Amino acid sequence: MTVELTYLLYAVILLIAHIIIQATFSDLSKGIFWAIGPQDEPRDQNAIADRIQRALRNYLETFPAFAALAILIAVAERSSAMSMNGAALYFWARVAYVPAFASGIPLVRSVAWFASLGGLAMMVLPLL
Repeated sequence: MTVELTYLLYAVILLIAHIIIQATFSDLSKGIFWAIGPQDEPRDQNAIADRIQRALRNYLETFPAFAALAILIAVAERSSAMSMNGAALYFWARVAYVPAFASGIPLVRSVAWFASLGGLAMMVLPLL
């Protein structure tokens, strides 16, 4: 399995972890009885739970591109040092993005986001 596909597997595991983290923070923020009930009435959540939810939405926006690039690189047999490092950069930047966004510390989230996009760009170049 290529390095890019290995990182795709890790990215899927990160997606599952992201969903569990988001659901946990959201449910705890809204209250356990709301979480185990029918959830009919909308209920606000705290700022951290809201940030984690937005971080998950953002991850879901970039994950399809990462998956497509990892698969294209493997199928086209275009794996290179640049694409491998790009896959690693994307993954680790996305790992850092969750606590960076949840913390609300200015600039840190943006740095992680730009780094993940840089990783995607590094994966595109060997395919051109």
